[in-house]
Amino acid sequence: MEKKYPDIISLGELLVEIMRDKLDTPHGEIGAIYRGPFPSGAPAIFIDSASRMGKPFNLSTGFIGVIGKDNFGNCIIEKLKKDNVDISQVKFTEELTTGIAFNQYNSNGSRKFIFAKGAAGDTSPKYIKTEYFSNIKNLHITGSALSISKKSREACYKAIKIAKKHNPDVIISFDPNLRPEMLNLETILKICKPVLETTEILLPSGEEAEMLSGIKGSENACQKLLEMGPKIIVLKQGKKGCTVFTTDESKGLKVKGYKVIEKDPTGAGDSFGGAFIIGYLAGWDLLKIAQFANTAGALKVESFGPMADTSYEDVMLLMKKNLL
Repeated sequence: MEKKYPDIISLGELLVEIMRDKLDTPHGEIGAIYRGPFPSGAPAIFIDSASRMGKPFNLSTGFIGVIGKDNFGNCIIEKLKKDNVDISQVKFTEELTTGIAFNQYNSNGSRKFIFAKGAAGDTSPKYIKTEYFSNIKNLHITGSALSISKKSREACYKAIKIAKKHNPDVIISFDPNLRPEMLNLETILKICKPVLETTEILLPSGEEAEMLSGIKGSENACQKLLEMGPKIIVLKQGKKGCTVFTTDESKGLKVKGYKVIEKDPTGAGDSFGGAFIIGYLAGWDLLKIAQFANTAGALKVESFGPMADTSYEDVMLLMKKNLL
């Protein structure tokens, strides 16, 4: 039987998160409790969400990345396999351990990390195989994969070129998830520029939109970003929902969020992104896509850890309840 390559591909860091059990608990507090490991990595959270949300549409997913030959790596692989993400392009290395992020969440919404990169930055252009992109419909790039290492960045650039070659109409989606603590603004803008020039769907937070555009005010920033190439700007606004900007909706389509009991917001933005891309590929209108993505993000915060287990049916059920 002929092998079917993925419709949706993401690449970059695979890591586990070890998370403080309670808010406002400093990493330096001796004896305080952590929970984990939890499979994580922004591009991995995205692809796991897309895989679960895309099941009814037979949209297949795949991931390109590197993990250590250790138990942390195994727990990531098991989660991706469980959710039907193709992991044939995930490489195992004995030279490095799987990446680890120790996460402290604070009541003001801020986070503080202690990061051991390990194999997470080892994604290389040599792992980007042309044939793997034969069926590509969407390639998702994250700012974290651009910033974690030079070879990871070059792998992203190569993936875009190959995806465009296989399918000139491929949807390049880009979540900037910028890390100013890792790189200065000048460098961030430089490494994002080649991606922005090819991006169809941009998924920034308000702060990221301001950084990328150089414009104050998140909505003004998004309107400016429309002039820089992307056809759709999706301003992620957490519990407030999102605002979608297009050339036809330059003032923004505001779509409210949903009230849920928050346990852990980690990964909500990437879960939102995965759902948004599925709705877009399904051919829905922008309002329904945004409502679907808002609901997927909302359900994520009800569970602890970056990757949820919610299904397409779970999301549609909550969405319908909120629309009644």
